Amino acid sequence: MTARRWKERLKAEWLLLAFTLLTLVLGWVDPQPAASWQRWLQAPTLAGLAGLMIAIQGIRDSALVQHAAAALAARTHSLRTLGLLLVASAALLSMILTNDVSLFVLVPLTVAIGGLSNLPVLRMVVLEALAVNAGSTLSPIGNPQNLLLWQHGQLPFLSFAWALLPAAAVMFVLVAMLAWAWIPRERVTLAPDTLDHQPVAAGLAILSVAMLVAMVMSMEYGHAAYGAGLLLLVFALGSPRSLARVDWLLLLTFVAIFLGLGHLAELPQVQAGLDRLDLGSPLRLYLAGILASQVISNVPATVLLLERAHDPIALAVAVNVGGFGVAIGSLANLIALRLARQPHGLRELHRVSIPFLLVCAPLVYLAWRWLG
Repeated sequence: MTARRWKERLKAEWLLLAFTLLTLVLGWVDPQPAASWQRWLQAPTLAGLAGLMIAIQGIRDSALVQHAAAALAARTHSLRTLGLLLVASAALLSMILTNDVSLFVLVPLTVAIGGLSNLPVLRMVVLEALAVNAGSTLSPIGNPQNLLLWQHGQLPFLSFAWALLPAAAVMFVLVAMLAWAWIPRERVTLAPDTLDHQPVAAGLAILSVAMLVAMVMSMEYGHAAYGAGLLLLVFALGSPRSLARVDWLLLLTFVAIFLGLGHLAELPQVQAGLDRLDLGSPLRLYLAGILASQVISNVPATVLLLERAHDPIALAVAVNVGGFGVAIGSLANLIALRLARQPHGLRELHRVSIPFLLVCAPLVYLAWRWLG
């Protein structure tokens, strides 16, 4: 590999390099036992991501996504209709399959549609990232922070969802308004010369879809490691080429993020600062959850504030709103950008998501306090 290609590769993996450096520096200035590193690693989450990545790569390699994209684009005449359909699907799927799984399903489909039509891919991926953050807010199983707070608060499933409904409704309305204004009103234009005429590899498609379902079920019942191990074995035997094409650097990036942010959140200075905060006020807790999410992502922020927050619903509202704003606010944002691999993706996300947070945060707070 030439020096230029190495430079381009390092530039593309800046997030991995930055969090690896953070992890190494924190490990040097604040040594911790192995048990702490194991806790920060979040092995079940990593196993779930690995399994999803393997299954989706198999679906991509089978050409099933490309054919589904062609069928959907051919049957939809308006870009706005097509875009709104994808955004609504992202929000609805995130309530059932979690925000990360929804993106693993929809972003490859969106990229494939963009490859054979005039659909603005990066614009759609940014909207889908916002949509899964909004949609998953409503469901106790929609994202990791909700699952943690639902179990911690010991609330009935429907009671938790009802309490989050005002916040989720405001978020989704704002996403829908943005999508309506931002998606072009043009007709869908297909480029026949870009259509992939490769036939669907039926065996690989069936295997991959079945493994995707198995992985989601294993995550749902707390057996993500076993599910990922099964997929590794099945694909090593049945489709080693797909296994080799998985974006393993994305998984390493999340390893570095989990270790670096987990350690940062448990620094004595950070803990001492939190001890001085009075989070009994709903507004103070709301602002703390949003700001912490912007710095260390919303799942670590939830863990950090959990024992200091007297109201799990208030914290849930805060950290879900905190998923907007900077990309690190929600790991779903990073997954969406990495799956899409579009030029200037991070800049485009921030151009939209930061103003979205500034508009969304006060409106959600007012709706939650008034209707909650």
